[in-house]
Amino acid sequence: MRFRRSAVLALAGVAALAVSGCKLADNNPGAQDPEFAKIDGEFLKTGGNGDDWAFPAQSYGEQRHSPLTQINDKNVSELGIAWFADMPDARGHESTPVEVDGTLYVTGPWSKVFAYEAKTGKPLWQFDPGVDKARGVKACCDVVNRGVAFWKGKLFVGTIDGRLIALDAKTGGEIWSVQTLDPKSNGTITGFPRVVKDKVIIGNGGSEFGARGFVTAYNVDTGKQAWRFYTVPNPKGEPDNAASDKVMKELAYDTWSKTPKKDDWRDSGGGGTVWDAIVYDHELDQLYLGVGNGNPWNHGIRSNSEGDNLFLSSIVALDPDTGEYKWHYQETPAESWDYTATQPIILANEKRDGKDVKVLYHAPKNGFFFTLDRTNGKLLSANPFISGITWATGYDLASGRPIENPEARYEKTGKLYMANPSALGAHNWHPMSYNPATGLVYIPAQQLGGAYMPPVAPNEQGRSAMGFNTGGAIATADVPDDFNMVKAIQSVTTGQLVAFNPKTGKAQWTVNYPTPWNGGTMTTAGNLVFQGNAMGKFQAFAADTGKLLYSLDVQSGVLTGASTYLVDGEQYVAFMTSKGGAFPLVSGYVAGASQEVPNIPRLIVLKIGAKGTLPPLPPAEEWVWNPPALFGSPEIIAAGQSSYQRYCLVCHGPGAVGTGVLPDLRKSGTIADAATFKSVVYDGILAKNGMASFKTVLKPEEVEAIRAYLTSRAHFAKANDAKFKVSAR
Repeated sequence: MRFRRSAVLALAGVAALAVSGCKLADNNPGAQDPEFAKIDGEFLKTGGNGDDWAFPAQSYGEQRHSPLTQINDKNVSELGIAWFADMPDARGHESTPVEVDGTLYVTGPWSKVFAYEAKTGKPLWQFDPGVDKARGVKACCDVVNRGVAFWKGKLFVGTIDGRLIALDAKTGGEIWSVQTLDPKSNGTITGFPRVVKDKVIIGNGGSEFGARGFVTAYNVDTGKQAWRFYTVPNPKGEPDNAASDKVMKELAYDTWSKTPKKDDWRDSGGGGTVWDAIVYDHELDQLYLGVGNGNPWNHGIRSNSEGDNLFLSSIVALDPDTGEYKWHYQETPAESWDYTATQPIILANEKRDGKDVKVLYHAPKNGFFFTLDRTNGKLLSANPFISGITWATGYDLASGRPIENPEARYEKTGKLYMANPSALGAHNWHPMSYNPATGLVYIPAQQLGGAYMPPVAPNEQGRSAMGFNTGGAIATADVPDDFNMVKAIQSVTTGQLVAFNPKTGKAQWTVNYPTPWNGGTMTTAGNLVFQGNAMGKFQAFAADTGKLLYSLDVQSGVLTGASTYLVDGEQYVAFMTSKGGAFPLVSGYVAGASQEVPNIPRLIVLKIGAKGTLPPLPPAEEWVWNPPALFGSPEIIAAGQSSYQRYCLVCHGPGAVGTGVLPDLRKSGTIADAATFKSVVYDGILAKNGMASFKTVLKPEEVEAIRAYLTSRAHFAKANDAKFKVSAR
């Protein structure tokens, strides 16, 4: 069943107007619907019998495993499109669909929420929080949102501008809203909330921009703050009147440098944001936080190369009632590479040495798969889940510390360090899943190297009000204009689906992809693993062997994981398509074959025997390069390149090579006219569209130098773009 985009938006717009600004009197809407009311802590312990998928990660254990078997390894090839809905914003869609009692909920860019009939696709309502789109400049990796949490008839969603909002699941009406962080800060929210007992818990992102990490719990009915835990010490050396005060004083503070230096953690905030992984262990009544990277990345600048910098890149266990510290394990001490521990966490039970052990599985950016005893945080094993890791050779199980390669410490050597993995990680935010029947964890892994080097350009030395603050040579590093080198980089920038066996510490089977940034996984008791990929395919594999059983061309990339549910006795599989997130924004020519995959934001729902089809893609039109005349001296163009890479690269790509998410500035008509270009970059006339003004960090002559650089890139593209690209179809 197909719904045309205009009809979907028109109906959704009417519903949005109906709920806009509405404050509901009833703070307990779940009491009005028995099916909605049953979605509580007892339900989330297991995720139920599979009829509903009420939580993005399926259950408290976050295994993303469904007990449903109607769709299985014998009939999955019969899956077809039941219905689809086009989404309004062509940015990254990272939401896992949530379904309860026949209603399907998804989120989109700019923190919007949408509700549909799960069986037919009929649009029910949409909620737009009205985010100031200029805020997008503070979102490191696209203006994405990873979904809603359902609880007793309420939906909870975090917004890119730092609000936590409770909605009525029936109507989309706002029940309450609380600002979780200072609106003037550089924090953002892209992850989905977790609900534990009577509290809804949320973290934030923004380490690259100077945010300080914390996690906050709020009352589910009123939005009143219950507790807050900071993940790094107060830069002023003072208590925060928070649950973290005691452990910061007794343990964490001494792991940071004591002597203040310019642009160190006291100026930057230290980082440590918890932008995704927050997991509740109902068996042990513990809450686990996956903590992010430091700010700046460079440990030499951040902490004078002193100390482990707790609790960066750590798993931290808290008391969910009070927020008080229980234990921690730091995966990457003194991290200097953006090796976050914010990737998904899975809870399981495992036989070890004849004993039942409650374990925590984690496959973070740094490339090692960790198994922890979750009763106390003890490291049980740490094994690579990708090949060719360069920063460490392994882990000492006695001390729990990595065995580092000294050359990886670029902040100490002062030399260029070629790393695998890069800051984008061996595994990023994309959901992984666990199948109890196979004992395997299904990881969307990637081979994605990168370079690190201490700052060398003047505009890299200190913190900036805008742009990444890495403490590294971001303004002087670029993909070279060398065809053979670009092709070589493309050939080793790849992806994998890794079925990892925690008991053996090795991959049981793998599936190779030509590009990274493939979607998250979902597994079922039907011996299936579902995953979409960056090349526009949604596929199902046999969970035990990895055999490809089903492949559907969905016309666009798939970022997040799927969900599955029953309505009227029929099993459905739901997922979203689009391009976006960090890699497409920063990859340029390195994106390889995925560069030309269309960016189509869409919700797709499948069932056995369905015969729906997607509309044909419009004919591809070859871009005719007609750049304005070159101008500016080589020195001006070089200065423009430096400023571009410092402030523009993370959204518009290295070398100004776009990949179909944000505008390719080489093709922009604004570069033909100095006044028009200045009005956008300096004056901010497109701020309401998400292009903020950069007047706080750039002078008018620097803006003009960027225009000169972009013009030169357009001329390079006219001569070389065709041969640098890799055809996707």
